[in-house]
Amino acid sequence: METTAVTEVVGICRDLLRIDTTNTGDQRTTVGERVAAEYVAEKLGEVGVSTEIYESAPTRANLVARIPGADRSRGALLMHGHLDVVPADASEWSVPPFAGEIKDGYLWGRGAIDMKDMDAMMLAVVRDWKRTGYVPPRDVVLCYTADEEAGMEYGSQWLVHNHPEEFEGCTEAIGEVGGYSYTVSDDLRLYLVQTAEKGLDWLQLHATGRPGHGSFMHDDNAVTALAEAVAAVGRHRFPIVVTPTVRRFLEEVGAALGIEIDPDDPEIAVAKLGPIANLIGATIRNTANPTRLEAGYKDNVIPGKASATIDCRLLPGQEDNFLAELRGLIGPDIEIDHNHRQPPVETAFEGSLVDAMAAALRAEDPAARTIPYMMSGGTDAKAFATLGIRCFGFAPLRLPPDLNFSSLFHGIDERVPVEGLEFGVRVLDRLLRTS
Repeated sequence: METTAVTEVVGICRDLLRIDTTNTGDQRTTVGERVAAEYVAEKLGEVGVSTEIYESAPTRANLVARIPGADRSRGALLMHGHLDVVPADASEWSVPPFAGEIKDGYLWGRGAIDMKDMDAMMLAVVRDWKRTGYVPPRDVVLCYTADEEAGMEYGSQWLVHNHPEEFEGCTEAIGEVGGYSYTVSDDLRLYLVQTAEKGLDWLQLHATGRPGHGSFMHDDNAVTALAEAVAAVGRHRFPIVVTPTVRRFLEEVGAALGIEIDPDDPEIAVAKLGPIANLIGATIRNTANPTRLEAGYKDNVIPGKASATIDCRLLPGQEDNFLAELRGLIGPDIEIDHNHRQPPVETAFEGSLVDAMAAALRAEDPAARTIPYMMSGGTDAKAFATLGIRCFGFAPLRLPPDLNFSSLFHGIDERVPVEGLEFGVRVLDRLLRTS
């Protein structure tokens, strides 16, 4: 059988899934991405592509390669994917999370959709080009990053600050999470292209009080003060704010589904969107979710300080409003520290690259219609956007109508449809040849 991008993409993805690149968020316990980066370098080297591997810390490897295009005066296209994955507890899974098993038409494993599927597509397409002698219309820069799952400090953020020359000339980029299908009917599938991401603010709340013995009456208790603040934040619902990207999405999906959506009060309609309701529901308001608590050192000692971590995701243009509202919730005596902040990202759903995405999808799926959406989480696009690059989420997949795709991100039994992976590599190849 002739080797093509389609015939080898599943095998490449399987190989990558079998490389444990678990990122715990703690450099002391994180496995690192070096072995996966070396695998990519080997596969590219086999077809004559030179690569650079940059370690930001021991085992925290990033890889960059540039494929020269026919017209080198044009702006280059960056394709990026991260190599790290979040932890997986094997006892919770139906299959071993790092075995790369194929079962029931799916390829299973931690990272199957987040995002070793796209990593494999990128690699398979470029390998096929080199085997056949194909030259893309413009330069294509491949970038495989570390640490996307824990704030990007050792990955894209580090690369942007330490090796910006690798991205010279890049004007547009594609990465996760977009280009996947949402089935409306047999003759209409919406493909969601990510054009915006909420901002990220991992902050800590600190309450202080008077330490003392646990058996005494004690009104100035730091744990009590913190608990009240955390409960207020966790139960609060921030007001609805509809950004241009979300408004366009709501208009498109409302027309496709034949449901009336009030763009200024879309919450009831969003709940009817099935598998993507949670994802879209998180993009119509700012969110703040308590994730960690820390206080005390002994059962019978009232501590003088208590802390909590809050995962905040902010809509474009909402940073000041959000912080003012948060301060009103927690009161004046709680201290706020910002541990990690990244701004929101938003670009227009227009231009030749967007047109090429739509055409590539329609060529493989005549029922395809592309629409923009905002991602509630964050990706490496936040780093690359600081270089002036227009960033899109486009890792194409045609999904079964009954698959709850969004629940698989960081979830149990993460898996990607084999046919969807083969579909995606065909679409990606078409896009890169025509953009």
